Amino acid sequence: MTLVAGVDSSTQSVKVVVREAETGRLVREARGSHPDGTEVHPDHWWAALQQAMDGVLDGVAAMGVAAQQHGMVTLDDAGEIVRPALLWNDTRSAGDAADLVAEWGGPQGWAQAVGSVPVASFTVSKVRWLARNEPELAARVSRVLLPHDWLTWKLAGCPAEATTDRGDVSGTGYWSPAAGGYRPDLIELAFGRAFDVPRVASPHEIVGETAAGIALSPGTGDNMGAALGVGARPGDVVVSLGTSGTAFAVSDIPTADPSGQVAGFADATGRFLPLVCTLNAARVLTATASLLGADLDDLTALALSAEPGSGGLVLLPYLDGERTPNLPNATGTLAGMTRDAMTPANLARASVEGMLCGLADAVDALRAQGVMPRRILLVGGAAANTAVQQIATTVFDVPVVVPEPGEYVADGASRQAAWALAGSAEPPAWAGSGALELDPAPRPEVRRAYAEAFAQVHSER
Repeated sequence: MTLVAGVDSSTQSVKVVVREAETGRLVREARGSHPDGTEVHPDHWWAALQQAMDGVLDGVAAMGVAAQQHGMVTLDDAGEIVRPALLWNDTRSAGDAADLVAEWGGPQGWAQAVGSVPVASFTVSKVRWLARNEPELAARVSRVLLPHDWLTWKLAGCPAEATTDRGDVSGTGYWSPAAGGYRPDLIELAFGRAFDVPRVASPHEIVGETAAGIALSPGTGDNMGAALGVGARPGDVVVSLGTSGTAFAVSDIPTADPSGQVAGFADATGRFLPLVCTLNAARVLTATASLLGADLDDLTALALSAEPGSGGLVLLPYLDGERTPNLPNATGTLAGMTRDAMTPANLARASVEGMLCGLADAVDALRAQGVMPRRILLVGGAAANTAVQQIATTVFDVPVVVPEPGEYVADGASRQAAWALAGSAEPPAWAGSGALELDPAPRPEVRRAYAEAFAQVHSER
């Protein structure tokens, strides 16, 4: 029996799974926690990963690392961290993103160049922020890595050459998925000079090994890992409900959306992964539960006791600003408040409907780029919530499938490791089981009310 491991180094935690390379059967798993915040010293990730791996990797032949996208890890000539990493959810570079778009080609130019229009989340915006706000630190930077790049590099013993994969690097804003190469001109535009970038490995290449002799696959970004882990195929749109919300689909052709709604990423297999990301997903539910003095089970029961439409309450759930739509400085808005509507049940349901309506808009944005969904794969921590599952059928207009709960990002990283170990043309076909399949029961009035509330609050845009 050959064993492989996969790592998911996310915003809040690290998960390690060990699976059989041939079948995907789960053998064991472990986890650790990360500090909260929008900037974190990478040493915290490394310490948490080492703790999670302790005693778990016995017999493992290969492993892969997937991690949160976009984070800016800066190294000096000696390979030391220059400053804490700015994470994807750090919005302080919103103005820098807007400046970069204005300075070079406008939205259409950026979409054609790198498949995406920069927003605050993107690495290219963060390196501009660093150059503008911390020039002394910027002067020390010789290399910029993404979180998964840095962890793979550390596991490999910090070799002279760092590697990345086409999926994660496609979220930097200075690598083109369509052309398959870096854009040095955009790096220089953002940072004022060049810096070293990691080599982009092939999807199933072995890029190094750990001190214990475990082979390392290239790794990838978290969304790319989730697509690989859940076995997404053309026609599937994955809606992931974690700290952030994402809607993405595997595609055989690249996309270039000048509106900036759809990021034209690559995936972890050699294909493409058009993706829409929102900053606000599962935390909308936990924040609402806290407001109501309830736990998540109570919130679920309350939400299911209310009628579709939440008695007229509509929550625009921009509690941490927003990425799509691009409203980095927005706050949440509760519209439609009347004396009759203001009940705990309606507020609970409005929180679920608001979160899901934002992601239904994301699916529509994918449709506008030629993605034709046949079904929604609902994944992530909040996907297990029965209120989320049932309300999803009223918001989406295609069948909703809830795969068996799992660590999809870590699963994708382990599947990539098995692929690299086998050297086959395609990833191993691990069979899934236990999916919940729900028929659509659309309530168009819910999405209409959401659209009307957005238009009223953000008409100035």
